[in-house]
Amino acid sequence: MDHPLIDLINAKIAEAEAEGAFDNLPGAGKPLPAVADPENALLNRLVKEAGGAPEFVSLSKELARLRDELREEGDRTRRRDLMKEMSMMEARIAMARKSWEK
Repeated sequence: MDHPLIDLINAKIAEAEAEGAFDNLPGAGKPLPAVADPENALLNRLVKEAGGAPEFVSLSKELARLRDELREEGDRTRRRDLMKEMSMMEARIAMARKSWEK
């Protein structure tokens, strides 16, 4: 089933084409860059263009907070738990960074 506004959307696109809104766009006539994961590449580009921070940046901040907490912690059991958390966080950062670079 089509979107209820599909006719309006198509009309606006046709109007913009007729006015030349799509002429001389940057990258026109050039092939799209090859990406392994187009869905993530699109999401990452949208986040970048919107000025958002990639996931690995926020995870890195959390890792820094855990490191600070570890420095201050005296309880051995809690220190061990923090180190486990930090290890998991480093793995998540690596995965997020790999996803971001695609």
